[in-house]
Amino acid sequence: MTDELPAVAMPTLYIFLDEGGNFDFSTTGSQYFTLTCVSLYRPFKLHTGLDTYKYNLIEHRLVPRIEMEYFHCADNNKHVRGKVFSMLADSIPQDSVDSVVVEKRKTGPALQPPEKFYPKMLGYLLRYAVEKASHGIGEVVVITDNLPVAKKRKAIEKAVKTVLASMLPEATPYRVMHHSSRAHYGLQIADYFNWAIYRKWEHGDASSHQKIKLQIRSEFDIFKTGTRYYY
Repeated sequence: MTDELPAVAMPTLYIFLDEGGNFDFSTTGSQYFTLTCVSLYRPFKLHTGLDTYKYNLIEHRLVPRIEMEYFHCADNNKHVRGKVFSMLADSIPQDSVDSVVVEKRKTGPALQPPEKFYPKMLGYLLRYAVEKASHGIGEVVVITDNLPVAKKRKAIEKAVKTVLASMLPEATPYRVMHHSSRAHYGLQIADYFNWAIYRKWEHGDASSHQKIKLQIRSEFDIFKTGTRYYY
């Protein structure tokens, strides 16, 4: 028996996902829904830097009012947020981030249920990300945070797999995993990128977006040409 792993002919593409907005399709819900992915290959070079920065914050008591368990953009203070965005701009390869932007009131009623809406948007996003991969892919591993709408998780998971099977290239094997964002710096990175994109569209604040614009390959306003509003 050996501890050596078999050689991999082509690299695995890891796609980390995060979303912004909610599934309330009414005037009381968010105006936009964003679904963002970060496509990375190993080695994940930024992980060591983020780990070092996290423990620096702990040791120097720079985040005294929260437990610095992991990075979460909406909860981090502006100093931590600014530092992490600078690290992303320096270390994440350019054109690694793709996002689907949905103006929710243009979404037809038949597509509004989360088990239909989420997988469909995810399918468009992942198909584009895989098609734009810079070289051959041995496998696609998609890692999401715990899926939204827990009571419909099984229906969403089933639909995601169905959509991916129809949208991804036939010869491309894939796996979908649902992990806590605390477990992956990749998910925390996706959270930061998605926060900047969502804030730009929902609140008209592009200040953070400007810092990482070179990493963002696409922001696809999926209903841009739509003219009908459903509420």
